[in-house]
Amino acid sequence: MGGESTTRTVPRGGGANRNPVGSRTGHRLSNIAVALGLVLFLGGFAWGAVVYRPYTVPTGSMAPTIDVGDRVVAQRIDGADVRRGDVVVFKDANWADAPMVKRVVAVGGDTVSCCQQGRLRVNGKVIEEPYLPAGAPAEDSDFQTVTVPEGRLFLLGDERHNSVDSTAHIADAAAGTVARGAVDARVDAVVWPMDGMLERPTGFETLGALSSPGPLRTVVALVIAGVVLILGGAAYGPVAKWRGASRTRSGAEPTGGR
Repeated sequence: MGGESTTRTVPRGGGANRNPVGSRTGHRLSNIAVALGLVLFLGGFAWGAVVYRPYTVPTGSMAPTIDVGDRVVAQRIDGADVRRGDVVVFKDANWADAPMVKRVVAVGGDTVSCCQQGRLRVNGKVIEEPYLPAGAPAEDSDFQTVTVPEGRLFLLGDERHNSVDSTAHIADAAAGTVARGAVDARVDAVVWPMDGMLERPTGFETLGALSSPGPLRTVVALVIAGVVLILGGAAYGPVAKWRGASRTRSGAEPTGGR
C-alpha cells in the first residue's frame, strides 16, 4: 500500500552462510602474524636474557654518563675483549665486595697520567673525553705516569672530582689496576631513565679500534616488531567483525510502496 514502507536487505557474497574468500585469507594471515610475532617477541627476550645483564648503579662516580640509581644493561663479555673507552662492570675484592661500574682508560702495556691542561694522557696522547662533566678535573684527581701491567686495566670514573677508582688504589698491588678477568660485562645503555645507548668514546680511536656495539638495538627491534605483529594480527578479527556489521547496516535499504 502507498502509506507503508518495508526494509529490504541486500544479500552479500552470494549467500548468508557463505564466508568470503578474503575473510578466510585474512584470518589465516592474522594467525600467521600472531605466530610470527610471538616468535620474534619471545626470541628477542630470550636473546637479550642470554647476552645482557641488568645492573643498578649504586654511586654517582660515573656521572653524568650514568647517575646514581640508574638502571643499565650490560653485555656479558670476556675480559680479553675489553678495549679502551669501554664502561665495564667488574668485581675486585681490593675495591669492594660488590659489582662496580667504571670506564677503562688504559690497558696492559699503556702508560697513563692525568692531567694535561685538565685532560687525560695515554701513551703520550691527550684524550678528548666529551662525556665528562663540565670543568677540569679537581687537583686531587692528578696522578703521575703509571705503566699498566699486561693483563690488567686502569679504570676511572667519569666524575673525576669524586670517584673511587684506580687513582685511589695506585699505592696498592699493580698500581691500582684491575685484572681483565675481573670484568663481567660491558655497559651498552641506560634503560631507566631511558637515556639510551652510551656515547661512543671516540677520543680513544687514535690508540686503536673501539669495541663494536652489542646487539641491543637488534634485540629491541625484534621485540617491538613482535609486539606490532601480535597486536596487528589479534586486531584483525574485531576489525573484520566491525566492518562486516557496517556493511550489513549500509546494505539495509528502505523501500516505499505507492
